[in-house]
Amino acid sequence: MIIAIVVVIVVLVIAFIAMYNGFIKLKNNCEEAFATMDVYLKKRYDLIPNLVETVKGYASHEKETLERVVAARNMAQNADTLEEKAAGENVLQGTLKSLFAIAESYPDLKANQNFMDLQDQLNMVEEDIANARKYYNAVVKQFNTKCEVFPSNIIAGMFHFEKRPMFEVDAAEERQNVKVSF
Repeated sequence: MIIAIVVVIVVLVIAFIAMYNGFIKLKNNCEEAFATMDVYLKKRYDLIPNLVETVKGYASHEKETLERVVAARNMAQNADTLEEKAAGENVLQGTLKSLFAIAESYPDLKANQNFMDLQDQLNMVEEDIANARKYYNAVVKQFNTKCEVFPSNIIAGMFHFEKRPMFEVDAAEERQNVKVSF
């Protein structure tokens, strides 16, 4: 009887350790996924001033749109929390769409090799960001699921492992048409 109790205790301790270590691995994966996404976001932040300067030379009377792009970039770059960063990124994406809509109105700008190179670089970075978001959200989904399912939710509560937010785009903002006025 004592051997059976000892075996059950050993199995429970091993299960406890395995669940705890699983949380640590997933937490580290979440942090690594966010850091990877953050690298691509930084790359985008570095490209935007060059893009704005290029457009500024051709579309000087579009000052308000250019200022909104720069302000949105600064807001997203200076965000402290994941929620603030996601909100800032949503605003930035909207202003970039406006910037490219303006570029459509200026054939000389669209033909400028520097602008085209910057636009291509930004498109590649946007694809990288989208892939990094998918990876981050997949890892967060695993972590959040582990926080909620039994019996690992007990360990999550004991060690204060809390659900993490997904990095989502603002659906209302994404579905709106870009306003183009001449």
